[in-house]
Amino acid sequence: MYRRFATACLLVLLAACSSLEFPGVYRLPIDQGNIITPEMVDQLKVGMSRSQVEYIMGTPMVRDTFSPNRWDYIYTLNKPDEPKERHQLTAYFDGDTLVKFTTDVKPSDVEPLETVPAPSGDGTATDPATVPAPVAE
Repeated sequence: MYRRFATACLLVLLAACSSLEFPGVYRLPIDQGNIITPEMVDQLKVGMSRSQVEYIMGTPMVRDTFSPNRWDYIYTLNKPDEPKERHQLTAYFDGDTLVKFTTDVKPSDVEPLETVPAPSGDGTATDPATVPAPVAE
């Protein structure tokens, strides 16, 4: 009798350690690495210095000692019941200058705003070139 009870307890304990999930239990999404946004990709330009790239993108996830002219930025997001989201950006340098970068993040469709001269002091614009064109949405 004691053996059956001990075996049943052992089976219950082992079943609790299995990968079975309880319904309705909230699981947090876990993100790791450097977040890479389309706006960040828009700001990167060939010819930037290492410090400018680091200012925009942050400290790289991987600085390979065998390839000092390559920085890798990797971002992963694990959401429950969804496939893993993964993005990568690799920056290549020649000395202190960015020569190229590759990424799977598409740049944003929004064009950067140009600087428009301020209107005259009375609040009305005298030159039509100083009035920004309306944006179609």
